[in-house]
Amino acid sequence: MISTSDSRQAKAQARRDQIVDAAKLCFRQHGFHAASMAEIAQGSQLSVGQIYRYFANKDAIIEEIVNRIIASKMRRLEDLGDHINLIAGTLAARAQFQQPGENETDHMLMLEVTAEATRNPVVAKMLSDAETRLFRHVCQNLQRMYPHFTEQEIAARVEFIAVLSEGTGYRILTTQKADVSLLSGLYQQAISHLFRKP
Repeated sequence: MISTSDSRQAKAQARRDQIVDAAKLCFRQHGFHAASMAEIAQGSQLSVGQIYRYFANKDAIIEEIVNRIIASKMRRLEDLGDHINLIAGTLAARAQFQQPGENETDHMLMLEVTAEATRNPVVAKMLSDAETRLFRHVCQNLQRMYPHFTEQEIAARVEFIAVLSEGTGYRILTTQKADVSLLSGLYQQAISHLFRKP
C-alpha cells in the first residue's frame, strides 16, 4: 500500500516533470531570456504560483534540466564495458541524434545553457558543477579499466573524447557533411589509439 508521504512525493515529482517538460519547449522556442514564467505555466497547465512552489525561479528550472541531462549521460556511461566500441558508437549515434536517452532538444538546450553561462554567473556555476560531475564519473570508470595510465593521462583522454562528442553535437546542428558510417570507423580508430598501452 502506498503511504500518504509516498503519494505526496509522487505527485510533487509529477508536477516537477510537468514544469520541466514545458520549460524545455519554451526555452527551445524562445531561449532562456525570452521565455517567461507565464509561458512555462501555460505550457505546464499550472499557475505561475504553482510553479514557484516547486522552483524558486527560472534559474532553478534551468538547473533541474541540466542536472537531468547530465544524470542521463552518466547512466549511459555507467558500464563502459567494451569502451572503444561504446564510445565510438556513441559518437556516431550523436552524429545522427540517435543516442538512447539523448535527443535534439536536450542537446540544443545544453548549447543554450552554455551560451547563457557566458552572461549569467549562476548558470555558469551550475553548468561547471554538472560537467565536473560527468567528467569525474567518466575518469573514475576509465581509471579502473586502465590503472597503468596516470590520473592526468586519463583526464587528457576524457577531455579529448569530450571535444569529439561536443564538436560532433555542434556540427550536426550546423554543417556536418561527412557520412556517419565513415565517421564511426574514424572514431573507433581514434579511441583505440587513445587507450593503446604505451
